[in-house]
Amino acid sequence: MDVDAANFDTLPCCGIKSPTHPGRQQKRAWLQANAKFGVRAKMLVAPDGQPSGYIEYLPGEFAWRGVEAAGFMLIHCVWVFSKRHQRKGWGSILVEGCLEDARKAGMRGAAAMVREGPWLADRRLFLANGFEAVDTAPPDYQLLVRKFERGGANPAFKKGWDRKLEQYGQGLTIIRSSQCPHIAKFAAEIAETAENEYGVRPTVVDLESWSDAQNAPTPYAIFALIYNGRLLADHQISRTRFRNIMRKCVTSGLVGVGERQS
Repeated sequence: MDVDAANFDTLPCCGIKSPTHPGRQQKRAWLQANAKFGVRAKMLVAPDGQPSGYIEYLPGEFAWRGVEAAGFMLIHCVWVFSKRHQRKGWGSILVEGCLEDARKAGMRGAAAMVREGPWLADRRLFLANGFEAVDTAPPDYQLLVRKFERGGANPAFKKGWDRKLEQYGQGLTIIRSSQCPHIAKFAAEIAETAENEYGVRPTVVDLESWSDAQNAPTPYAIFALIYNGRLLADHQISRTRFRNIMRKCVTSGLVGVGERQS
């Protein structure tokens, strides 16, 4: 079933059921704002009527990732919520729905970003559905593509990651967006912990458009944690994980406790 403004509030949002979660309404607004760029969000409903999976994609020209994928549908995320619903081929059903929409739109195929770490789908799902690797980006990102016909240029990652990081050369910077509803809570907890426990007041950079995201300093784009031009995290992390990173930074002298950025 399609997820849109009419039914959004009746469905779990990327696994989030609580209506008071800080990222839910931000995600709702994000979907509405990007509808004009062709974003599609679909929920997979199990035979028992329970929402059990989710996929989100849009034309690559407007993707919120650090990629160049014009002419391809770019999959932001796809997952099956519960372990009891996994390994039943439901992930493939979601991917096939994207491929069908790409064909109807006259696109050349579909693409997806994968890696070994969290917050991106397992590459095995895409390889099982005819995707193949066409590009890589540090530290371990791969860009996979399923072409409907051979020939033509492949999608590719953006370049110049180190140069982009240099723009955030002073203090702690949190780059965040509303594309993933989980980011709001994590970013708020990190900002609070940085100031209250380490005396570091972070600069928060909100990505407001697909163009901002495509020019972010990491391939994943929608979240990053940077200190003095050094990338500390390129995906959403918990408060506990942030404390572990900061503990190592303090020990190594990268961050001084009580150091403030105004």
